[in-house]
Amino acid sequence: MASQPASPARESVAALRMEAIRKQFPGVLALDDVDLTVRAGEVHVILGENGAGKSTLMKILSGAHGKDAGRIFLDGREVEIDGPRRARELGVGIIYQELSLAPTLSAAENVFLGREPRRLPGLVDRSAMEEAARAILGGLGASFDVRRQVRHLSLAERQLVEIARALSLDARILVMDEPTSALTDREAQALFEAMRRLTSRGVAIIYISHRLQEIYDVGDRVTVLRDGRRIATLDVAAADRRELVRLMANREVDELVTRRPSALGAELLRVEGLCRADELRDVSFSLHEGEVLGFAGLLGSGRTAVARAIFGLDPIAEGQVMVRGRRRSIGSPRDAIRAGIGLVTEDRKRQGLVLSLSVRENISLPLLRSLSRYGIVDARAERELASRYATDLRIRTPSIEQVTLNLSGGNQQKVVLAKWLACQVDTLILDEPTRGIDVGAKQEIYALMERLTAEGLGIVLISSELPEIAGLCDRVLVMRAGAVVGTFDRGVSQEEILSAAVGVAS
Repeated sequence: MASQPASPARESVAALRMEAIRKQFPGVLALDDVDLTVRAGEVHVILGENGAGKSTLMKILSGAHGKDAGRIFLDGREVEIDGPRRARELGVGIIYQELSLAPTLSAAENVFLGREPRRLPGLVDRSAMEEAARAILGGLGASFDVRRQVRHLSLAERQLVEIARALSLDARILVMDEPTSALTDREAQALFEAMRRLTSRGVAIIYISHRLQEIYDVGDRVTVLRDGRRIATLDVAAADRRELVRLMANREVDELVTRRPSALGAELLRVEGLCRADELRDVSFSLHEGEVLGFAGLLGSGRTAVARAIFGLDPIAEGQVMVRGRRRSIGSPRDAIRAGIGLVTEDRKRQGLVLSLSVRENISLPLLRSLSRYGIVDARAERELASRYATDLRIRTPSIEQVTLNLSGGNQQKVVLAKWLACQVDTLILDEPTRGIDVGAKQEIYALMERLTAEGLGIVLISSELPEIAGLCDRVLVMRAGAVVGTFDRGVSQEEILSAAVGVAS
């Protein structure tokens, strides 16, 4: 899209104008007089580090948050958006990073959920509903059966169902929050093509992503936010990559993914012949002190299944786990923690944190027994523990009593890491640790990994980001269909990893 300049007609039409938007939460000025103009038929990228105000601005547009000050105009007319229903009525659709579909309903049922066409009161006109869903999804380039249950669709196909639902509400402004975070490159390209179809029909798309390359793949213009303020709005064609990073972070940030290797020590973990139903087939590997062992592969290859089995979340059908040379029976996460293993899950919000609890409570959660005397938590010891790790990991929060839900994604991820480091684990499994966080926060996590391995910790890194796997790992195991199909040493190229993952000779 960026390669195709906007037409004069598009230049003159402002589908959305937000003026002097201000929003304050307790202890945090989230937005400070932010302006944003989005034209009909363009993809407008919102760029910024975690905590810059991107999500807050979009939640105000979608009616999830009320603004404290400012004005909103749609097609030149001032509007008040006092809730999600009003936003939908005005033609604003939003697709969050965590999809909100009903998995056991069909694609068509999800598109028209709560608004099903009816022949008679109480009787859904399924034929009309499926025909209408087929027309909308067909216009997006989808070819799957709209009668299929959503749980049987790929992630990219589910994204199209989310988009179709928004379009069925006559959305003229579509907000997409990290839509490719869990997609393969092929699925992402299919999504981009669907976006091109939408903009050709005049739909304005607001696109939030931490993947800088996607700005050039899909964007027309980009607005950079920092610390709740608008820093700049640029044409993508004229936007220099390093300049965008500097505008985001207010400092030079090296995008190169690299880590200085550490001296390897004793064997921490050995897995032999791991099998589980149809998910894992004879998976074996070892991990040493100071080592980063990478797991690569396409979605569904079995990478996360390995992590879940080792951490006791899923039962092991066959195989054994050895910790420092001793066989351990790990049937639950408690067993894994006792064995010195921590897991940073790929879904930090649902599986890694209790968002309604404070930073202090999340960090101390696995240690409450050791922090308690006669069943009563030692509040002073708990505060000291949480403060020490919050400071060590530079968690940006007004205080350790801040509710974790109010932190940015990057700082939420640091809270998860702090929790496991407070447990003094020897082995840390990181499943997609930088998903949905900005380039600056990524560099902080890379630096932390380097420090931890220098101190003798062993890290298992599962990532869909090939630069992370190639740049951070001492060894790389590539999985396909539940089995390890390739083993590579440091220095392996991204092309070699991908070739093994898809089953093509490099």
